[in-house]
Amino acid sequence: MTQQQRMVDLAGDVSAPAVGQGTWFMGEDHSQRAAEVRALQMGLDLGMTLIDTAEMYGEGGAEEVVGSAIAGRRDEVTLVSKVYPHNAGNPAAKRSCERSLQRLGTDYLDVYLLHWRGSVPLEETVEVLEELRHSGKIRRWGVSNLDVDEMRELWSVPGGVGCVTNQVLYHLGSRGIEYDLLPWCREHGVPVMAYAPLGHGGAAKRQVLENPTLVEIASGHGVSPAQVALAWTIRERDVLAIPKAVSEQHVRDNAAALRLRLTEAELAQLDAAFPPPQRRQPLDII
Repeated sequence: MTQQQRMVDLAGDVSAPAVGQGTWFMGEDHSQRAAEVRALQMGLDLGMTLIDTAEMYGEGGAEEVVGSAIAGRRDEVTLVSKVYPHNAGNPAAKRSCERSLQRLGTDYLDVYLLHWRGSVPLEETVEVLEELRHSGKIRRWGVSNLDVDEMRELWSVPGGVGCVTNQVLYHLGSRGIEYDLLPWCREHGVPVMAYAPLGHGGAAKRQVLENPTLVEIASGHGVSPAQVALAWTIRERDVLAIPKAVSEQHVRDNAAALRLRLTEAELAQLDAAFPPPQRRQPLDII
């Protein structure tokens, strides 16, 4: 692990690097599988030892890619996967977990997330996640795409306080969580895992990465705009990011973003270019 790597505690026995690796859209094109495996392995070599995946991604294909990438190095990895909302009850969640474990080639997950809120009551989901934890199939559990009201509801059900992270969309162009969700998570000791930290889709990414202020700051540091955007996302110690990369250069850029520290003046410039929220907003989900 690089000396510059910074860890985020998800629980007393589970920690993860501030920059990990996402796998959304991996496992969908077999011709890309070898490149995807190599990218994840390079990321591990560079210290990005959290890998996030889901049964939804490529309908299990991404988990198979991850399984190939971590073969023989499982102990190095903080492994995260997610269960579909319609599979989040008992016994469906247990079957989903077993299928994920089989595709990943492991006998446990470090963190298992509810992918988004569905029709299964949170109390039932928490109960089955706790059963999976006690059986050793997962070490910890968390959620994804839950807004502040849903987090409050989660905290009210038996065992709900066992949630160790909330994975949500967060980047310079999508800062709505800063108004209420991020402060709530901080108050309750729940680190945020930022997916799509550089924006998602062509238009959203261009809006962020081609912004003149971002480009100017990147030029001043001799780095790419994406590295500045990623460094901004993880500027606080309780937020980690899971960018996806397949090309070698993008993997190296993501890892190098950990060494980048933005000044207070630069952060103020970015606040002016991408204003923080002044009122509550619906949770941004893609």
